[in-house]
Amino acid sequence: MKKDGELSPELYHIARGKGTEAPFSGRYWNTHEKGMYKCAICGAELFSSDTKFDSGTGWPSFTEPTNLEHIELRTDETGGMRRTEVVCKKCGAHLGHVFDDGPAEKGGKRFCINSVCLELEKKG
Repeated sequence: MKKDGELSPELYHIARGKGTEAPFSGRYWNTHEKGMYKCAICGAELFSSDTKFDSGTGWPSFTEPTNLEHIELRTDETGGMRRTEVVCKKCGAHLGHVFDDGPAEKGGKRFCINSVCLELEKKG
């Protein structure tokens, strides 16, 4: 697990300060490689590439986490909105938010995650 002093300024701002990267700017928003997306701080397995889809929002989007035990969902009422925050349960990193506008045939959820909070472990 990385210590806070080892995090890049951008990762610290988003994961610890609950920031958001600009849409269409992160390294994984348009990635189609197969593998496992892990927490960039602690390495917990979060999302499989098999659940990734193009939401058109500019952030990596997933229909479901790999294991619900690895994430925590929290009410977020910042910015004058009521949303559901997605947090890494192991290290407490803010990852992004989950919305109810995902593909209906896959459960209707869209886990909208900041690229900087993820590390892709490629298959093969």
